[in-house]
Amino acid sequence: MCGIAGLIYLDNNPVSPVVLQRMTDAIAHRGPDGEGHWIEGNVGFGHRRLAIIDLSPAGHQPMASMSQRYVMVYNGEVYNYRELRVELEALGYQFRSRTDSEVVLNALIAWGPKGLERFNGMFGLALWDRQEQTLLLARDRYGIKPLYYSQQGNALAFGSEQKAILAMPEFRRSLDKEALLEYFTFQNIFTDKTLLNDIKMFPAGHYAVLDMKLKSPALQLTQYWDYDFREPEHKVSDEEYREELDRLFRQAVNRQLVTDVELGSYLSGGMDSGSITAIAAQSLPYMKTFTCGFDLNSASGIEMGYDERSKAEYMSYHFKTEHYQMVLKAGDMERVLPKLAWHLEEPRVGQSYPNYYAAQLASKFVKVVMSGAGGDELFGGYPWRYYRAVVNDDFEHYIDKYYQFWQRLIPNSQIKQVFAPIWEDVKHVWTRDIFRDVFKHHADNLYTPEDYINHSLYFEAKTFLHGLLVVEDKLSMAHGLESRVPFLDNDLVDFAMRCPVHLKLNNLSNVIRLNENEPGSKTEKYFAKTRDGKQILRDVMSSYIPADIARAEKQGFSAPDASWFKGESIDFVNRSLCDRGAGIYKYLDYECIKNYVSEHQNAEKNHRLMIWSLLNVNQWMSEYL
Repeated sequence: MCGIAGLIYLDNNPVSPVVLQRMTDAIAHRGPDGEGHWIEGNVGFGHRRLAIIDLSPAGHQPMASMSQRYVMVYNGEVYNYRELRVELEALGYQFRSRTDSEVVLNALIAWGPKGLERFNGMFGLALWDRQEQTLLLARDRYGIKPLYYSQQGNALAFGSEQKAILAMPEFRRSLDKEALLEYFTFQNIFTDKTLLNDIKMFPAGHYAVLDMKLKSPALQLTQYWDYDFREPEHKVSDEEYREELDRLFRQAVNRQLVTDVELGSYLSGGMDSGSITAIAAQSLPYMKTFTCGFDLNSASGIEMGYDERSKAEYMSYHFKTEHYQMVLKAGDMERVLPKLAWHLEEPRVGQSYPNYYAAQLASKFVKVVMSGAGGDELFGGYPWRYYRAVVNDDFEHYIDKYYQFWQRLIPNSQIKQVFAPIWEDVKHVWTRDIFRDVFKHHADNLYTPEDYINHSLYFEAKTFLHGLLVVEDKLSMAHGLESRVPFLDNDLVDFAMRCPVHLKLNNLSNVIRLNENEPGSKTEKYFAKTRDGKQILRDVMSSYIPADIARAEKQGFSAPDASWFKGESIDFVNRSLCDRGAGIYKYLDYECIKNYVSEHQNAEKNHRLMIWSLLNVNQWMSEYL
């Protein structure tokens, strides 16, 4: 687990050691245990190391092959590296270290890009073939580890974070207005854009090749893996599905316990992190667990249930963990916002500052932490979302209904007014097309409600989960902490994609009978947050965690910001967003934004997500523009 950076001049100009040093210095927080650089003419690789497996100097990067033909920089963990090493040794490959990095290097030499399909883990990597003068860039299936790239003029740069690219003297910063519109529609960025022009997010499940022997070298991207949620072709009993999930979940957690440093786990009080802790604690007695709670003195309504410390303590007692917790107050959001924006680099889904504090807490005690990310997206944890678009006339009808729901911040009806200062620059952007394009080659075989549910699971894994993973990586690595996600084990994901919808959701038959002409609001009746969702996971995990936790209503990791933004944080919100000189008002209409804030503070509407996003983007502009 590390940070990587690299630079290639397409016109064969030499790479400056000073520039490469700046690039790795910019991401030093990702690898406090060491650094390395390799330069040969117009190619330079840099690395910052967070030592997790084989702490010796043998794991130093950039790493060259035995023949010296290949040089690699790699960030991540491949958990099946031992099995792959046995195969490679049988093929005659030799090893100088016990690292997974050297296994990845030799696997790519032996099998080429096909080797990527065999990696069970998380990674962003670059491989240079000195003989063929080719560069290979690649990112893991799910996008657990980030990778960015940019080409300005004749310079092609890449890095684990955008900060590495920004260290290049050639880079000129400017806002991508289309990406800003995309973010303020979805509270996420679905395309490969970032908020900075000319920096792109390398897509998950892809590799790219740059051939310097060509007259006009350019990155050629290829997709090697994608999600594919479908109903199973062969009938298998429900009990067999439960038994297989039990086996695969235990295997996934135990597979990711491999480390030469101390490992702990987040313990939020919910089923996903609780289940991971339950399995891991069987192998690691008195393992350390971590929870962030919230001061609810000024909270009200549904927010009164946001503090899960008591549930986490209950499970800690049950699993005999060494438990640590902290309590977040309204002022903690205000204090951390500059650091958060700098480390996060781009706003993404949800309110991410609690994750920053959780990682900060864990990093004081361990170097590796287990996270429950992915359980909801794989096993149907958000039924109130999927049910909104489960009965449709055709695919386009489905897109219209689901797209309308996923306008999380600014609906289409208000976009023109909010973006009035730059409307002429972005009016050609149709966010429905961006939404629809997520599916690309996946809009087929849509006949039943189950098919539409599976398409919703596909969409959320590609977008919402990916956004969560970006946040998870950036905010853990901000503290030199490796975060692992056992739910995104290859075998477990393959199982989840073929698990029947009826084993995930228990209210589908009622929703299918929904009468669209029924008078009045149907939201509460059909789409309320209930104990529906993840049914098979609840069944299996009831053997490991307390039944009341396994059967509890879904609870996200959110602060009581709706109350804080009109209470304890009202002055901060007003100072930040009611100042006409704030950076966001070069792009957004002041009166429209002020109206959002007023409606929230007057308790007319809940604009919690919008206010958080405005604060986050405004701070990002201060840090990066």
